[in-house]
Amino acid sequence: EVQLAESGGGLVQPGGSLRLSCEVSGFTLGGSGMTWARQAPGKGLEWMSSIHRDGSTYYVDSMKGRLTISRDNAKSTVYLQMNSLKPEDTAVYYCVIVSRGYWGKGTLVTVSS
Repeated sequence: EVQLAESGGGLVQPGGSLRLSCEVSGFTLGGSGMTWARQAPGKGLEWMSSIHRDGSTYYVDSMKGRLTISRDNAKSTVYLQMNSLKPEDTAVYYCVIVSRGYWGKGTLVTVSS
């Protein structure tokens, strides 16, 4: 059974940083691209960032410069470093294996003073 488990969310003040983790089990991480997406309260899903098998990375334009996606295939974990967080970044963040349709349950990030 493939499982994606996000962690690292929580309450952070505006301007703060968080690093989200997504641990993948039951699937060979090195053979697939990985994606982070988010859903803010009352809004639709938004693609944030992807990292391909070859390590190439992609980011949503609105958050370029504030996000860094990375992967550790040995630990079967993908990370999303988020800096300079704003209240509008409040959302549930999901990791996704798009090619297979696998989703984690998400981790809530709340940016508030």
